[in-house]
Amino acid sequence: MQAIADANIAVLVLDATQEISDQDAHIAGFILEAGRALVLAVNKWEAVDGGAREMVKRTLQRKLGFLAFARLHFISALRGQGIGGLMKSIDAAYAAAMAKLPTPKLTRALQAALVQQQPPRAGYGRPKLRYAHQGGSNPPRIIIHGTALEHIPDSYRRYLERFFREAFKLQGTPLRVEFKSGRNPYI
Repeated sequence: MQAIADANIAVLVLDATQEISDQDAHIAGFILEAGRALVLAVNKWEAVDGGAREMVKRTLQRKLGFLAFARLHFISALRGQGIGGLMKSIDAAYAAAMAKLPTPKLTRALQAALVQQQPPRAGYGRPKLRYAHQGGSNPPRIIIHGTALEHIPDSYRRYLERFFREAFKLQGTPLRVEFKSGRNPYI
């Protein structure tokens, strides 16, 4: 756990010949909570036949679906297969975790996300999202300013995370979206 907390990037290596255990899912959850960039590697891929490979892929989607942002590699450490692609993904995940996102581009991406889907109404009004800026890196934090943002549901926050990840090509790193509501001067 300490190694994950100290690392910039974590590579979660799973064994293709064994079931994904609760401990594997717990470690994956800890990596996500720590905000570390992540690459998934499924080792011993050569030891699994065609039908079992599909079962492994379905099990990964079912048990580790919350890590959809991470790149997935099927490797064979014994034969050295897939290691080059794994190393490229590690470099890309590090670059995504340390990305500098300019405020004007973030605000334009926020406006595009709002055009595509508005936040749901909260009572008589709708939360107003005004502008966004970067609040940190590793993991990238995007802070959105506006009014009535405390009424935005988690589902809309996940939509914005997905939208920003795709807009800025931030695959391999978790992304944090935070809201800051401005004070209403008319109260």
